[in-house]
Amino acid sequence: MTSVTIHKAKTDLSKLIARVEAGEEITIMRRDKPVARLVASEVKPKVKRVGGSHPELASIPDDFFFKPLDEDELKLWEGGE
Repeated sequence: MTSVTIHKAKTDLSKLIARVEAGEEITIMRRDKPVARLVASEVKPKVKRVGGSHPELASIPDDFFFKPLDEDELKLWEGGE
């Protein structure tokens, strides 16, 4: 277990938090007395997200982007009514 002074904890808080997230416990000292302890609140395994894992939401027909517009859609794109 690592011990740091209050001044060091204030100066390097983000670095200390990264060490705590990696599993280390850190004691914060005032002079020679421990006054606080930094520990991870909850260890969560990191889950790698994979795009397109839901087949109904991820499937797009091959001709979706390249099929021609029908006459009504074409008129709307050209500013007609």
